[in-house]
Formats: sequence, structure tokens, C-alpha cells
Amino acid sequence: MHMVRSLVIAFSIYSAIPVPQFEWKEEDMKYMLCFFPWVGAVAGICFYLWNCLCVKFSVGNLCRIMVGAALPIVITGGIHMDGFMDTMDALHSYGAKEKKLEILKDPCIGAFSVIMLAVYGLLYLGAFSVTDDDRLLRAVSGGFFLSRCLSGISAVSFPAAKKEGMLFRFADASQKNIVRWSLCMQGVCCMGFMLWQTFWAAAAIGMALCCFFYYYWRCRKEFGGITGDTAGFFVLLCEGVMMLAAAGADVLAVTG
Repeated sequence: MHMVRSLVIAFSIYSAIPVPQFEWKEEDMKYMLCFFPWVGAVAGICFYLWNCLCVKFSVGNLCRIMVGAALPIVITGGIHMDGFMDTMDALHSYGAKEKKLEILKDPCIGAFSVIMLAVYGLLYLGAFSVTDDDRLLRAVSGGFFLSRCLSGISAVSFPAAKKEGMLFRFADASQKNIVRWSLCMQGVCCMGFMLWQTFWAAAAIGMALCCFFYYYWRCRKEFGGITGDTAGFFVLLCEGVMMLAAAGADVLAVTG
């Protein structure tokens, strides 16, 4: 029963999908992060099915990429985008560590968050527009799952920037070794699925792993550790570089 409640909590926090509401107990949060990637699975399935519908009914490419890019945001309620924008504001303040942490807590958005989100969106849409190989799209769909596996691993493995906040609360309440190994196994299975679709998926997987180590280095340097906001930053960054890698692989496959 605790596993089912953990699954519901994961979807309650990290998605906009309606789920049953109940009082959260500490026992229910021990394995919650194990189910975090399954929010990405729902996003990936919807993303891929939308692309299939576009092919079947000859939907225009502009509609395909705009709606396809919006679907994960609608499913997650934009929670990771919020973290990405807060992190961009903090990083571009170029202040001391304490000031950056204060900016992360500030609910207001600054100019740099809007600018960097626009840059991210343009790069993502541009890469998505040239990625139309069905096998690569299946691999990219798996990337929504993989990004959350890596994010969950970081939550229970990387140092926290502060001893407060939702991410710290859930990571601290987790059975860290069990959660870590569960997410590692899920991540390996996801990478196997992506490579099974096409060997070009190795580019996306490689970029995701590079992003994971970059995330550790940058957060240690800038904030002294990770927070809930930086976790959202990582999920978006990881999905973005995987899409760029898939676009590059698609272009190389066609020209090669």
C-alpha cells in the first residue's frame, strides 16, 4: 500500500494529472522518488503518440512541433520550467553564493530567466523540427523517463545546498540506497530501450550523462549543492540536449 501511495505522491507533486488526495506520511515518502520517472513515461508516451497522429493525419510540421513541445509542459504543470527560470536568474546574477540562493527562493522572475527560456525554447523547437525519424522519436520519448531517473539519482546522491525545501525533505525521508539502485536500474533499462530503437540514441544518452556531471559540477560551484529549483533546471537541460543530439543524429543519418 505504501508503494501505491508513493506513486500517487510522485504524480501529485511532479505532474498536473489529477490523483487521489490524502494525508502524506513519512512512510509514504520513502520510495516516492522511485516513481518520479514514471511521470516522464506518461509525457514520453503522449509525446510519441502525438507524433504518430501527425504522421497518420498529415498534420503540418509547425503544429507537430509546437503541440509536441507543449505536451510535456501541460502534463507536468510547468514545475521544471519554473525551476529552470529561477536557476537562470540566480546564475546570471553573478553574485555570492548566498545571494544566488536567495534569488532561487524569490517567486518573482527576472529578465534573464525570460531571455534564457526563450533561447532554450528556440533551440528545442528548431531541433525538434528536423527530428522526424520514427525510431529517433521513440528514443527521444524515452529521454523524458531517463532525465527523471538521473534527476532522482542526483537528489539522493548530490549534496544539498540548503537543509530545507521540498527536494531536501523528500530526499531526506527516502531510503536512499534503495531509491538510488532502483533509479539506476530503471535508467539502465531506459537506455537499453533507447538503444534498441536506434544506435543513434547513443548520442542522446551520451549528452544526458555529460549533462548529469555538468549539473553536479555547476551546482557545487555556484550554490554549494542542489535544490528543488536546480533539479527542474537539470530536467529541462537534459531533455534539451537529448533533443539536440537526436536532431544532429537525424541530419547525419540522412546525409550519410
